[in-house]
Amino acid sequence: MSITIENILLIGSLLLFISILAGKTSYRFGVPTLVLFLAVGILSGSEGIGGIYFNDPQLAQFIGIVALNFILFSGGLDTSWKTIKPVMWQGISLSILGVLFTAVSVGAFVWYITDFTIYEGLLLGAIVSSTDAAAVFSILRAKNLALKSNLRPTLELESGSNDPMAYFLTIAFLGLVVNQDQSIYSIIPLFLQQILIGAALGFIFGKLSKLVINRIKLDFEGLYPVLAIALMFIVFSATDALGGNGFLAVYLSGVYLGNHNIIHKKTIMRMFDGLAWLMQIVLFLTLGLLVYPSHIVPVIGVGIFISVFLIFIARPLGVFLSLIFFKMKMRRRWYISWVGLRGAVPIVFATYPLLAGIEKADMIFNIVFFVSLTSVLIQGTTLSVVARWLHVALPMKAKQKSPVDAFMADGAKSFLREINIPEQNHSVGKRIVELQFPKKAIIAMISRDDQFITPNGNTVIEADDMLVVLTEDHRTMEGVYESLNIEPDFEEKLE
Repeated sequence: MSITIENILLIGSLLLFISILAGKTSYRFGVPTLVLFLAVGILSGSEGIGGIYFNDPQLAQFIGIVALNFILFSGGLDTSWKTIKPVMWQGISLSILGVLFTAVSVGAFVWYITDFTIYEGLLLGAIVSSTDAAAVFSILRAKNLALKSNLRPTLELESGSNDPMAYFLTIAFLGLVVNQDQSIYSIIPLFLQQILIGAALGFIFGKLSKLVINRIKLDFEGLYPVLAIALMFIVFSATDALGGNGFLAVYLSGVYLGNHNIIHKKTIMRMFDGLAWLMQIVLFLTLGLLVYPSHIVPVIGVGIFISVFLIFIARPLGVFLSLIFFKMKMRRRWYISWVGLRGAVPIVFATYPLLAGIEKADMIFNIVFFVSLTSVLIQGTTLSVVARWLHVALPMKAKQKSPVDAFMADGAKSFLREINIPEQNHSVGKRIVELQFPKKAIIAMISRDDQFITPNGNTVIEADDMLVVLTEDHRTMEGVYESLNIEPDFEEKLE
C-alpha cells in the first residue's frame, strides 16, 4: 500500500489508535511502550502485514527533528530548577564528557572488530552515544519509579541535555568521513561554537519568550500553547542559522520558561505533555515504517557484540569517568550506567549518513536500529528490578511529589482567605503573573466594586481589591501574605 494524500489521514489515525491501544496494555507484560510503537510501525511497513511502502529518509529525518523539538521543549518545561540545581554539574558532565567517552570507546571497538575506518567507527559511536530523552522520560514516568538521592533528576537532566552533544559529534564525525583530509582537531572550534552559542541563545530566547507570552494579550486561552509552539521553532531555527546547537537552545529555553511565571502556564504545560506523547508515537511509527527487517538480519551478529559492549563496558566507562570528581556511592553510579537507554534519537541521527550518501550508510543505520531496539528491550524492561537490586529504589509511599508534579496537580485546596489589597500596596497595577505567588496557591476570585471577577494571569490588581485565595496548607498561605507584602491579621497568626 502506498501513502497518498487521499489515505494518509486514515492510515495515520489508524496507526495512532493501534499504538495507543498497544501502549495501554504493554506494561502488563513488562514491555516498554516505545517498543510497541516501533513494532506497530514495522508490522505496518512494506515487509509487514500492512504493506505500507515508505522509503524516504529525508522525510523521516524532518519528522524526527520536529518531534525532538517538542520532546526536548516539553522535557525542559517539566524540569524544575530547584530539583536539578544540586545535580547540575553532574548532569552537565554526563551530558558532555559521558557522551564523548561513550562515543570514542564504541568507535574504537567498532573499528577493531569490523572493516570500518576509524572515522566510520567514531561516527557510529557518536550516533549511539546519548541516552534518549523520549525513552528515559516515558519509561521512568510510566514505571513511576521512586529513586534515592536525586537519581531521577540526574537521569532526566542527562537525557534531556545530552542529545545536543551527540548531534554535534554525529555531524562532526560525518564531516570527517566525507572529507577525510580534515584533521580531527578541526571539530574543536565547531564544538565551542555549537555549545556556547546554543547555550547563550537558549537563555536569551527563553527570556524573550517569557516577555512575549506575558506581554501579548490574546483573546483566547487556547492560543497561548500555539504561541509557545511558534516561539519554540523560532528558537531552534534561529539558533541553527546562527551556528549554534538548536536542540540545546530549545531545551534550555523550555527550562527557563518552566521555572518562571507565565500566563496560562498549566495550559501550556499540559498541551506540550500531550504533544510530546504524540510526537513520540509519530516518531517511532515513522522509524518503524522506514526500517526493513530483512536488512537487520545480516547485522544481528555484529549488532549483538556492539550492544553488549555499549551496555556493559562503554556506558559504564563513560559514566564512571565523567563522575570521577563527584562524591557518589558506587551503586548509584552503576544504576546511572544501566539507565543508558537508546531509543529513537540514535535512529534519527542515523539518517544523516544515509542522506550524505557515504559507503556504509545502510549498514550503520541497520546496526543503530538493532542496538537501540536491544537497549530499550533489555534495559527498559529491567529498570525497576535493577533499582531494587542495587538498593536505590524507594517505597512508593515514601515518594515525594516533584515541584512540577505539585504545580500540575489539581489537589484539594483546604485553606481559604480573603485578603484586602491596600491602596499603597506594591501589587497595585501589576498583573497576577507578575506577582511572586506560591505555586500551590490560586486566586479563585476577586471582589471589586461589589462585583466578582474570575481572574487569569493577565488580570491587573487594583487598590481595595478583595482577593479570595485558596491554598493547600497554612505554610503556603504565609507565602501568599509574604509575596503581597501584607501582614496577616491577629486571628491568622493564632492559627
